[in-house]
Amino acid sequence: MANRLAGENSPYLQQHAQNPVDWYPWGAEALEAARSADVPIFLSVGYASCHWCHVMAHESFEDQEIADLLNSRFVSIKVDREERPDLDQVYMGAVQALTGRGGWPMSVFLTPQGRPFYGGTYFPPDGRHGSPSFRDVLLAVSEAWENRRVELEDGARNLVAAVERGIAFPVQPARDGLSADTLDIALGGLLGAFDTEHGGWGSAPKFPQPMLLEFLLRRYAASGNPQALAAAVTSLEAMARGGIYDQLGGGFHRYSVDEEWLVPHFEKMLYDNAQLARVYLHGWQLTGERLFRGIAEETLDYVAREMTAPEGAFYAAQDADTEAEEGRFFVWEAAEIRQALGPEAERFVEAYGVTDEGNFEGRNVLSFRGTPDERAALADARDKLLRLRMERTRPARDAKAIASWNGLMLAAFAEAARALGRDDYAELAERNGEFVLNEMRTGDGRLSRTWMAAEAKGNGFLEDYTHVIEGLIELYQATFDPRWFEAARGLADSMIDRFGGAGGFWDTSCDHEELIVRPRQVQDNAIPSGGGMAAYVLQRLAQLAVDGRYARLAEESLGAMQLLLSRYPLGFGQWLVALDYALGPARSVTIAGDPAGAACQLLLDVIHRDYRPHQVVAAGDPAAADLPPLLRGRSTKNGQATAYVCTRAACGEPVTEPARLEAILAESGEGG
Repeated sequence: MANRLAGENSPYLQQHAQNPVDWYPWGAEALEAARSADVPIFLSVGYASCHWCHVMAHESFEDQEIADLLNSRFVSIKVDREERPDLDQVYMGAVQALTGRGGWPMSVFLTPQGRPFYGGTYFPPDGRHGSPSFRDVLLAVSEAWENRRVELEDGARNLVAAVERGIAFPVQPARDGLSADTLDIALGGLLGAFDTEHGGWGSAPKFPQPMLLEFLLRRYAASGNPQALAAAVTSLEAMARGGIYDQLGGGFHRYSVDEEWLVPHFEKMLYDNAQLARVYLHGWQLTGERLFRGIAEETLDYVAREMTAPEGAFYAAQDADTEAEEGRFFVWEAAEIRQALGPEAERFVEAYGVTDEGNFEGRNVLSFRGTPDERAALADARDKLLRLRMERTRPARDAKAIASWNGLMLAAFAEAARALGRDDYAELAERNGEFVLNEMRTGDGRLSRTWMAAEAKGNGFLEDYTHVIEGLIELYQATFDPRWFEAARGLADSMIDRFGGAGGFWDTSCDHEELIVRPRQVQDNAIPSGGGMAAYVLQRLAQLAVDGRYARLAEESLGAMQLLLSRYPLGFGQWLVALDYALGPARSVTIAGDPAGAACQLLLDVIHRDYRPHQVVAAGDPAAADLPPLLRGRSTKNGQATAYVCTRAACGEPVTEPARLEAILAESGEGG
């Protein structure tokens, strides 16, 4: 029989709806059930494409004996971390305080009041992998609750205090304003920790770090530091060639299990691909390296092909497993390739590192070892194998839309549309912008967190507002339709009212459900922190809206974070991007004229040709209504489309000739 999760629309919760465990979704009913029965809560947190979540579900949550233990001695709650990042953050803080590490599935035991007192991640059903058996854990926790409850409750109070201290990360206001020294110190720290052999940072497992790569590219653009560019290029090339990149279908897997980017953990997340597509696009703009452009386009084409809903939403993730086997959809036996490609096979086998013994459980994860010319020459072979692969059982797809992740991907498509001249990307970006504003924004201007099967759900979090604002700003700059700017400004004002706090922003709104602590995560993780992105988008809005209030809020947040950025740069990539923007050669370019007109397009081609990360662009007919304030007072010169370039508070002469505009942009720094 189905349990209480059957009525939920989260794909992750639906995966557990037929478990013999009497699961509750998080909510008042579950908490009241625990209080009434006077039993502890078992809280299990995961997500739909999580491999080890699937393993624990099969081993333990489908096991009747374990289910009987849970049902008789606990109230069991299942949470999709992608729906409720606030709960995930609060209770992950507890697990990390208890064990020194975290991950998913997350398994936490709570008092009926929701206070954590014990937890971990994956527990096997029997003792292995150095972990106690889940059965023994359940029996021990139940026994302790019955016989040592005062001790557990005292520990829970201490643990909540520790979580609160961890979330309220110590910040110190800048005494002398924002300092370029912070950027130099942070860059030195990143370069010192950099893996010069394989690119990136750290060892196995190895994660892409798109925010840090973006910071390196921006530092090069602003200062010309060759080490920053070299580190970024090394990383981009290594990942593009490795198995972490899907060499046939495009797009990146979640992480590499080795330090060489060869064998991935095969799930694909929307947020990784959104951020990496933009970094590769920027890498191409800076270097002209066609491999980087190819990776950016192939990644976006993958999302357009496999991760886009008819309504315009972007789906959340693609699973790692098919047919109960991790990576089965993506790997190849050498014989399969030889049979499929015939005479072309040997060239492909050599270029993509294919061997008879394989590099992953007897099969091959493809990695590219050839030259860019060879890659281009093997395009038909890749297409042939991709068509063959699409006949296999495909990985499950998490078909919900998450506002913040959609904002990241919206920004990627919008920026790529103008940089690459791809009208199809622009159309897809506009459809997504319409979707988010029509389906995930309420009548009072709030954002919902998720959308699934025509139903929007949950209060939006800070990251939802900031990341959607970023996407809308990029969409405005791709289309120059003022409604996208107005929507971004409206969300920013709502964000300030509902999430603002002393020295920054909370992750939950002022009217959100009250938890044991109010989360305020300042560190960037797999996606940019809401605070770090707020400090970035508010600066860009300040330029477009000519509103110093936005800039002051961003500067306050950055000032409070400076010490952390210099000490721990690996954890604050988005904050470093925001600080780089604040201290860089900030520039605004406005074009008075019809954005669709040929003369205006020639000027825009110059503006969009190079990587200029410290720049905002506005364009519009001076006679039109609802123009962004940055455009007000601009006029055409002799009836021609006219460009105005301003750096900080200084503006140059208006120009109508593309060559003159290019010279001015080059003189004012960055690109050209």
